[in-house]
Amino acid sequence: MDLLNENSSLDNKTIDKLKYDLVRDGLVTYDDIEHASELAIAQNTNIGQILINTQMIDEAVLMRFLEEKLHTPCVDLENYSIDKKCLDFITYQDAIRFKILPLFIIEDTLTVAMADPMDLFSIDKIMQITKKNIDPVIASEKSILKKINEYYDIKAKVEDINIDNSKSYNWQEELHNDDLSFEHIQVLFRAILKQAISQDVHELYFENSQEGLTVNFKKPDKIIQTGTIPSLLTSSFIQSLKSMSNLDPNVFEIPQLGKLNFNVDNNELTASVSAFPTIAGERILIKIYHPPLEIEKLNIAQDKIELIKKSLEKSGIVLICGASLSGKTHLIYSILSNLISKSKNVMTLESIAKYRLKGVAQCELNENIGFNLDKAMRFIEFQSPDIIYFEGITTKEGLDFFTSLTLKNKTLITEFMAENMDDLRRKFEYSEFTMFKSVISCLIFIHSKDSIEVFDKKDLEKYLI
Repeated sequence: MDLLNENSSLDNKTIDKLKYDLVRDGLVTYDDIEHASELAIAQNTNIGQILINTQMIDEAVLMRFLEEKLHTPCVDLENYSIDKKCLDFITYQDAIRFKILPLFIIEDTLTVAMADPMDLFSIDKIMQITKKNIDPVIASEKSILKKINEYYDIKAKVEDINIDNSKSYNWQEELHNDDLSFEHIQVLFRAILKQAISQDVHELYFENSQEGLTVNFKKPDKIIQTGTIPSLLTSSFIQSLKSMSNLDPNVFEIPQLGKLNFNVDNNELTASVSAFPTIAGERILIKIYHPPLEIEKLNIAQDKIELIKKSLEKSGIVLICGASLSGKTHLIYSILSNLISKSKNVMTLESIAKYRLKGVAQCELNENIGFNLDKAMRFIEFQSPDIIYFEGITTKEGLDFFTSLTLKNKTLITEFMAENMDDLRRKFEYSEFTMFKSVISCLIFIHSKDSIEVFDKKDLEKYLI
């Protein structure tokens, strides 16, 4: 029996011992237990935390139940001060691996907080590592992971990446199934990024499966599964990635959006990192953005560049269209960097600011503090912007609002997804777009890196509207 299966087997025995007591005590229903068990297996996590996250049971109630049934003390880590010298006994990697936090030591006995104090496998391993007797107490998994990241204060970053175009890269060459060290996780993530960038991949995602965490590269026409990070490494890998991206590694039941910066061949790249809960565990998607090029280095004729410039000097909508991963955002950043007069008051509304733009007031929407699109729409006019970039209009209210801004002498830059011109015409046939179409002053369609069309209002009246 391998390490992972042995650990899982013991964990299931603990669940089986207590789950019917929860039902008998009237704390949860049998259906709740069955559903939580399925989710725990799918997400490779503790069933107690699943019960808490899904609000089947209150955390304090579950902790009291475990304390009574196991005759083991329960600790509220939020109001507990640990002996920080004890951190030397257990590394960050092992703390994450076993979901434990050392609290204090008396003679040869180390007291540790555990979400599952009956996990005999983990206790035995900790005893081998520390050479101490282990006295477990109960704490919630979420609070343990939170305090691990607070106390150990791991500052992670992606080391510089250099690409040799004469070589082919395979991140699995850096994969060592039995190496749980923090350094190995860092090397592994760097190798995944390196392979993605060398293959001109701008979007990749990590998805839970029975075998572990699948690593998928998304191309415009296909998705390539490049391999699987084993289940044993999954928790450490996700914790590390979220920490680097300024996401809360202890939150996994609600969506989060973060940002990652790293250097490739002496150029700083930005990536947005989106964590989204699924029944199989968190799905994490990374979008890589390259620095904007000067507009002259793109495949746009000089007379068309002048047309875009003129459109930015008057009210109306400058619309950038193309398929997914066609480079719409990259082109918009080039326009914002190169073509706008310094006399204009320019603002952006973005989920993530990809790069700092000189002379542009960039604003990141933040649902966590209530700064959403609705609030931005109600207050942005007080800033008297001449030009506004919004990365995508997804609601009828947003469409109507930004259309109305053009009637107040504002210029709007935004993007719209369409596979080709026929697809765009078909989408624009909907009545919701009638007013929107009428105020488009310039449309840029990205067919490919080597084919970018620019239409003025006359062209649009002939080909589109």
